Amino acid sequence: MTTVDPSTNRPLPADAIQRVLHITSKVHIYGPLPPLMGKGYNAAAWTTGSPIFSGRMRVLETAIPTPPSGEKVSVAIILEDSSTGELFAAAPYTHPTSVLQALDSSRAFALRVVGEGGMKATLGMFFEERSEAFDFGVALQDAAKTLNFADTKGGPSRKSAMEQKKEAEKKDYSLKDGETITVNIGGRSARKSVSSEGSNTGATPFLPPPPSASEVKKQMEKDAAHQPTAEELGFDDGEFGEFQ
Repeated sequence: MTTVDPSTNRPLPADAIQRVLHITSKVHIYGPLPPLMGKGYNAAAWTTGSPIFSGRMRVLETAIPTPPSGEKVSVAIILEDSSTGELFAAAPYTHPTSVLQALDSSRAFALRVVGEGGMKATLGMFFEERSEAFDFGVALQDAAKTLNFADTKGGPSRKSAMEQKKEAEKKDYSLKDGETITVNIGGRSARKSVSSEGSNTGATPFLPPPPSASEVKKQMEKDAAHQPTAEELGFDDGEFGEFQ
């Protein structure tokens, strides 16, 4: 059976491989939408009227081997009749801006579709269920990684939390020569310099805990019992001393 590109209805090479990344049985299509003005689209502006089409939506990935090694991968959002499979429109996913989520709804997206002869138009797509819209967004994220899209602000190729965590773990937080650590113990602060050799051991120097009240009392009694002599204090108590 010959594999056909549903967006163009043209036959694909026999070794081409197609994979459905996401499918929703029913979405509603509005439009065409006016040119983008400002930061994005608002679904409230185009969902008030009746949809121009309601049917199935598929996110389809096509991989064509390119000898001697490698493959050409493309992704398209296919809008088709739920019963007959007849193509209504196709939106090639060639850039993160090919699909934009609406600013005021998590269930609405703007698609840049391409028709015969290269004619382009922007259509609004609305999901009945929020969970289906979420799964659609996840499928776009996976497709963006496969297509090696650059990280674009607000686009589906934004880095995940797990990727950000891994990057943070790779950062070097070790102390360098001349850097200090301040440790607060018992309301007092102590500053200690740590060399790069010491920081690599992973051990952080800490001051000993302050003495207890009983220990302070014993030390005071010991100091009172022993009165230092003039010689211990550094004075000359000899024949010509000040204390003669």
